[in-house]
Amino acid sequence: MARQRQIEQRYRKDRQRNVLARPGCHDFVFVLDRLKAGFNVPKIFRSAQAFGAAGIHLVDIGVFDTAPAKGAFRKVPAHFHETFDQAWQALETAGYTCFALTADGDESLPEVILPRRSAFVVGHEERGLSFDPADFPGMRTLRIPLYGEMESLNASIAASVVMYEYVRQHGEKP
Repeated sequence: MARQRQIEQRYRKDRQRNVLARPGCHDFVFVLDRLKAGFNVPKIFRSAQAFGAAGIHLVDIGVFDTAPAKGAFRKVPAHFHETFDQAWQALETAGYTCFALTADGDESLPEVILPRRSAFVVGHEERGLSFDPADFPGMRTLRIPLYGEMESLNASIAASVVMYEYVRQHGEKP
């Protein structure tokens, strides 16, 4: 119980500090669609900060331990949404091309040319996306090719692979 209280206090404190966060040097964002709060969320923030992400949109994600982010939650702008529809509208208004990461996506990451303003949606580790990408006009589905027997990658690992490919295509700094 004491540990949970510490996590909640750290989260509240870091969320207040997040107001001062500034976008990174690249114009891509991630949308975390109802991910489990405890494991992947802070690690994705850490990778996003390392790769210069413009921000992260969190859909229906509650309190999480920010410690594994190693300070990145204070540095990468976080946008909170109750539903994916809210995140979608914000991204559409901002001119982003959205890619839903799925195991059977229509496009393969190494073959696609990623637009400068790209948004990548990662779904729940077990249940996947909370929506059908076909319900969102313009939403593209993207897969990371796998060559072993695993069906998918861990959400934070998949996010890091996509971030690397985005930065590889768009250079060190814009």
